[in-house]
Formats: sequence, structure tokens, C-alpha cells
Amino acid sequence: MTQKTNQGDELLDQLTSDSRQTRQVARRRMIAEAVMSEGSMRIEDLTDRFGISLMTAHRDVDELVSRGIFRKTRGIVTAAATNLIESSDVYRSSKQSAEKKVIAEAAMQFVEPGQAIFFDDSTTVLQMASHLSSKVPITAITNSLTLMNALTGMHDVTLLALGGQYYNWCNAFMGRMTINEIRGLRADIAFISMSAINEGIVLHQSPETVDTKRAMFDCSVKRILLADHTKFERRALHSFAALDEFDVVIVDDKTLPVHIDRMRSRDINVVVARTGSGRM
Repeated sequence: MTQKTNQGDELLDQLTSDSRQTRQVARRRMIAEAVMSEGSMRIEDLTDRFGISLMTAHRDVDELVSRGIFRKTRGIVTAAATNLIESSDVYRSSKQSAEKKVIAEAAMQFVEPGQAIFFDDSTTVLQMASHLSSKVPITAITNSLTLMNALTGMHDVTLLALGGQYYNWCNAFMGRMTINEIRGLRADIAFISMSAINEGIVLHQSPETVDTKRAMFDCSVKRILLADHTKFERRALHSFAALDEFDVVIVDDKTLPVHIDRMRSRDINVVVARTGSGRM
């Protein structure tokens, strides 16, 4: 009886901890969005807006500072739009959310029960998590800590969590250890999103991100790119792959026709997700 009680207490503690962490992550995202929207804010103003103590506000801000999202000086927190910030999961999650949702929904047509699938650490691919229960059983392989948390406990989803060096700014594991783990696997599909597409080349600001996602790309039978309209004609330093190396490219209906026509002229399978109805 005592053993069962202890196990129950441990489970309750774990559930409480998970709930607290979920609220903390959500609050920090809202703080990031607020500061990015206004450019700078007083930390005292954050306490009023979010109903938190000054100590909690400083703790949240310090975490976002450590991830390269903010600068903090004399009680003022400031967001600076650098490439690293634009790569950050906190920054990315606040952008084009409607487009990402319909793109993720469109991507689900390529998922079949029984598949093993690489999901990268992008916020677009993350939107697929809420749809996966309709396609179980599947094996989900990811380096994204956010996605790992979202899939934990999901019925009939076998989660393979890729380890390695943890990167705060993207809340994901990357690097040599991660790549070595990926190379020991062979997946049916890799769902990938990147930060820029220019002159038919897919690019990213982070070389670690490029190397890790390329390993997923190389170890998959089918490669699917998820890209909202803002990715086109953007620039980034590191080349990932040519567009025509992907089996499918999924975009939203705000993507300029010239980009869609150019891809289709190169025999790229382009799927356009409709933001109006949420259907293709």
C-alpha cells in the first residue's frame, strides 16, 4: 500500500511539474511577443500585464536574455532583430501562425499509420503535433524539446528523442552527437522547414541547424519542405539544399504565383494550403 501511495505521489508531482512548465513556456512566449511588438518595455510593466511577481518577471526575462532574445539594462528589456533572434523558436512561434497551421494540416496527407518520421525543430512542423493522433500508430523522431513535450504520452506514438548538445535559442538538440544518432536511422519521411528560400536554394542562418536537418534529409525516403510565403526571397548565410531536391514543397496561398510557377516549371510537386478555409 505504501509503495502504491509513493508511486501515486510521484505521478502527481510529475503532472504538477509538467503543468507548471507548460504555463511557464506559454507565459515566456507571451512576454517575448509583447516586447518584440513594442521594441522595449520596463520589467515592472510586465508584472502588471501578466499578473506575475517582480521576481518571476526577472527570472523570465533572464531566461530570454540567455537565449539571445532580449537585452536587459537597468530594468528595461529590449528586443533586437538579429539573425539569431529571427532563428529563435520564441520569435518564430509568434510569426505567421495562421499560415503555419494550414501548412501543417496540409502536410498530414502524406502521413500514414506505421511510418517512421523525422520532425525537425521548426515551429511550422511543430503545428503537426496536434494532428498526429489521427494517423497513429507512428514513430516520431525529433530533436525538438518542444515537440518531445507535446508528444509525451500521446497514445500509439512511439517517440524517439534525439539527444546531443542542447541549444537554448531553438530549444533543440543539435551537433555531432545528434547527427550520429540520426545516421543510425532510416525514416519514411522528413518534414523540414527553413528560414529562407532564394534563387531556388533553401537556406538557414545557423550552420548547426543546416547540418542536423541535412542528416534527417539524407536519412529519409521522402523529403517534404514546409514554407510559408515570407520565406521566399529572404536571405540567409548557409545553404541547405536546392528546392528540387525535395519531393514535395507545401506553401500557403499568400505565396506569390511567380514562386509557385517557377517551382512547378522545375517539376517540383507544390501543394498550396488555403488559409481561408484551412483546407487545400
